[in-house]
Amino acid sequence: MMKNCKLRDERIIMDTLVDALRHETCPACGHHVAVPFLEPSLQPLATVAWPRSPSEAKSMRMLPLDFVRCVECGHVFNAAFDYSKVPYTRKPNLMFNKGMIWSGEIETVRRKILERLPEKPVVTEIGHGDGSFLLGLAMDRPEGTYIGFDPHGARRAEHPSVRFHAALFEAKRHLPEFRPDLIISRHVLEHLTNPLGFVQGLSFSAACVGGIFELYIEVPCIDRAVETTRSVDFYYEHNSQFTTLSFERMLGRCGVEIRTIGHIYDGEVIYAFVKLGCCREQVHTAREASLFRDRVRESEHMIAKQLDDLHKSGKKVAIWGGTGKSAAFVNHYQADAVRFPLVVDSDPNKVGTYVPGMGQEIRFRDWLKDHPADVIIIPPQWRAKDIMKEMIRHGIHAETVLIEHDGRLVDYVHDDHPYRL
Repeated sequence: MMKNCKLRDERIIMDTLVDALRHETCPACGHHVAVPFLEPSLQPLATVAWPRSPSEAKSMRMLPLDFVRCVECGHVFNAAFDYSKVPYTRKPNLMFNKGMIWSGEIETVRRKILERLPEKPVVTEIGHGDGSFLLGLAMDRPEGTYIGFDPHGARRAEHPSVRFHAALFEAKRHLPEFRPDLIISRHVLEHLTNPLGFVQGLSFSAACVGGIFELYIEVPCIDRAVETTRSVDFYYEHNSQFTTLSFERMLGRCGVEIRTIGHIYDGEVIYAFVKLGCCREQVHTAREASLFRDRVRESEHMIAKQLDDLHKSGKKVAIWGGTGKSAAFVNHYQADAVRFPLVVDSDPNKVGTYVPGMGQEIRFRDWLKDHPADVIIIPPQWRAKDIMKEMIRHGIHAETVLIEHDGRLVDYVHDDHPYRL
């Protein structure tokens, strides 16, 4: 009896979990299934509002908190977050760095960083805030160069080796410009809509630029908050809440080499040193995409000229297929209804409809028996063999059958291509 009750209770729990399923994309690992983590509520901004009076505080805009948890990596995030609702331009998010224990932890981090740097390092910080962290590094190693990027951070540096830019860090521009020995990102990722994409972009850019770039990341860790049912960690500005697992999973999807990972401040903060740019295969894929785009651009001119020459030749041209790949061909190469009015299709259900975008009426294949074409163009090359057999079977003939191959229209019967009968 007890066993049956237990099984029934487990089924109820499982059914409840399935019913709670949410299709939300995890900002840390990219998984698409989450479950509710907190009851939805409304709260005002907690860290960047700074109301100046009781009435201003009480009249603050209420924003939605809808924290869910990724079932894959345990990351917690606000599914209702809208970055535009956080007024960083008016109220910068400056951390309080003067607590005794916290100051000691920061000094420990600085020492870890200095141990990894050369005598005259180049260091960039993404989101430098009040600038104190970079200034501390510069004080310890003044021969270096320290560059901070933060649209809303400190503007004036109090050390000759430190420069602040009121701008976002652009990896494709600033990596080759400064070639930093270390990039620092402290307490930035938890504010972003897409921290995974942020780190992936850094890593890919580093791989494209070439060279060895190291990144130091530091974010709050909610392991203890989850273990002890501590709810105060979850407010609007902190959209992304990392667990140890979700932090590791994120890094594992970024094409980086994890060199060191650990916790500070009694486990409340997690950090990592990683080597960027360990994703050469991604660069290869991107180069392939670029070459494909260039070849397609060249083929557009070639095939457009071939189509224009066909029209000017006075030959009767039929395009086989009025939807899908054929419609894509017609639109891509601007095979308009004035120059190429004849479109046929093997599917009787499409007859009497019109080619999307260009408007040719789609006729049935057998139209070509009584109205033969000199040239038939078959845009879906992978079906060309089938269509050729269909033409033979139904007694449809043409002087030339053309398909697109390797950036031009080629003769199906006489030219070399991989779609032959």
